[in-house]
Amino acid sequence: MELTDLQAWRLRRLFRVLNRLMVILFRLGLGAWGNASKYGGYIMVIKNTGRKSGLSRLTPVNYAMVNGDVYCTAGFGEESDWYRNIMTNPQVEIWLPNGRWAGVAEDVTGLSDRASIFRQVIIASGFAGLLFGVNQKKMSDSELDELLAHYRLIRIRRTGALTGPGGPGDLAWVWPLTTLVLLFLLVSGRSGRKRSRA
Repeated sequence: MELTDLQAWRLRRLFRVLNRLMVILFRLGLGAWGNASKYGGYIMVIKNTGRKSGLSRLTPVNYAMVNGDVYCTAGFGEESDWYRNIMTNPQVEIWLPNGRWAGVAEDVTGLSDRASIFRQVIIASGFAGLLFGVNQKKMSDSELDELLAHYRLIRIRRTGALTGPGGPGDLAWVWPLTTLVLLFLLVSGRSGRKRSRA
């Protein structure tokens, strides 16, 4: 199904909001929350470098693991900013629910088994595939292959595990602080009630 310009614009707006939410969840250390479900899909964050700005960009995308490599699609094709960024600078960092990795991204839309891999990514994308009008259960490989005329299939080969600051969980300090504030409010609220009774 071909999206109209209005449908594509609405999807972009929806995914902008959902993407911000997913980045915040990963940064709070909750990247595995809501991940790996048949509805929400398997989601990772790609840290890429802006081709014009040179700044780091964080982009959540659905993915599938195939033979040890990570595959994802650019649903808006070559127009996707993150896709153009990784084509300019393929050195990326990916945040998976189980770790953080350095990797090299490449467009593999021309692979001979692209339809099979594309199907696995769409299955792993949960509701997102259906929003784009792709029902992997009803489409043949040749129909999926036709979609790849617009979509791009990207393979990311992991080159090494990463640790240290600036990755997923960098905002996890919020949890102990929030707990202390809530405990303080709870204790001060109780002592205030005791004083008012006396």
